[in-house]
Amino acid sequence: MFGQTTTTTPPPTERGLEDLDAAALAYAARIAGLPPERRGEAREDLVRFALPFAGRLARRYRGRGEPLEDLEQVARLGLVNAVDRYDPERGSFTAYAAITIVGEIKRHFRDRTWGVHVPRRLRDLILEVGQATSALTSELSRAPSVAELAARLETPEEEILAALESAAGYSPASLNAPVGGESSAEFGDLVGESDNALESVDDRVTVSGLLHRLPWRERRILAMRFYGNQTQAEIAARFGISQMHVSRLLSRALTWLRQAMLADTPPPWCNGTAEADTGRNRIAVKRTAERTVVEVGGEIDRDGADQLRRMMLEAVAGQPRELVVDLDGAGGVDAGGIAALVAGRDAALRTGVPLRLTRVQPAVRRSLAAAGLPATVDA
Repeated sequence: MFGQTTTTTPPPTERGLEDLDAAALAYAARIAGLPPERRGEAREDLVRFALPFAGRLARRYRGRGEPLEDLEQVARLGLVNAVDRYDPERGSFTAYAAITIVGEIKRHFRDRTWGVHVPRRLRDLILEVGQATSALTSELSRAPSVAELAARLETPEEEILAALESAAGYSPASLNAPVGGESSAEFGDLVGESDNALESVDDRVTVSGLLHRLPWRERRILAMRFYGNQTQAEIAARFGISQMHVSRLLSRALTWLRQAMLADTPPPWCNGTAEADTGRNRIAVKRTAERTVVEVGGEIDRDGADQLRRMMLEAVAGQPRELVVDLDGAGGVDAGGIAALVAGRDAALRTGVPLRLTRVQPAVRRSLAAAGLPATVDA
């Protein structure tokens, strides 16, 4: 009827909080003596009644980089925990719920909102640095320096710098963030660039394996030319050969590498001389009444080192008046060849057989000198 006034009692969620403690006490009295399975309805009533209180606490922390909806969910979780742990004998429910809810929100900020993992010690220091920065900015009317922050917090400058750098990990920029305007470009499009060397990885790995199949001298010349950036004239002077010879060796090695890369099975190496038919090295022994001569030709690498060692030891065992190792035809001797010569030298010293290395090429002579093996250039 007209003229009548209807009074509507506001629902529990719209009431003030002055009777929140009374509601909690009523809840405690209501569930007293009830089994756990029958306490659910009373629990839901108290939680629903206190939801506005949790919402107000959550709104205190908005504007800190987290959506308000997420903060409200965290606050409600804290409220549920407060209701489940409430004991009326310990005091006010309002105070206990506030502490529990705020603690849950702070824990959320501490553990769930960082874009990257930062140690807790640094996270705490970041908060202190932020507070000190605000205080010093007000006092100095400018941004404080690292030294001033360190003095205020009584912390080493290195830790202040670490905290400032780590603060950037709280909310890292998304690679999918739009650049701006109406452009469809994303931030990730501006970061990094195409690695042009990525396509050549297979070729580099293949060439690395093929280089070990080349003779020592060719490997060394390629390394000096393309890795050491030396001229052909410098390489020629190093090996004691002509520049034209270096050019031919480079051309032959590069041609073989090109063919080997295009073939399923690398072709055998051919150095263009007569000994190519019998391998990359030639080792022969000639004996006379006066001396035993071990003639070495080609490249003495790991494939020929065992043969050279065996022939020198056999020659020493024959007790010749003199053992001569003729290295006139040796274009290169690698570490395996040097080790074989050292083994022959040691065997000759033990048996008292004189040993002489003769007609050594300049490039080989330097390697022998480094190993402590004397050499001559006479015939």
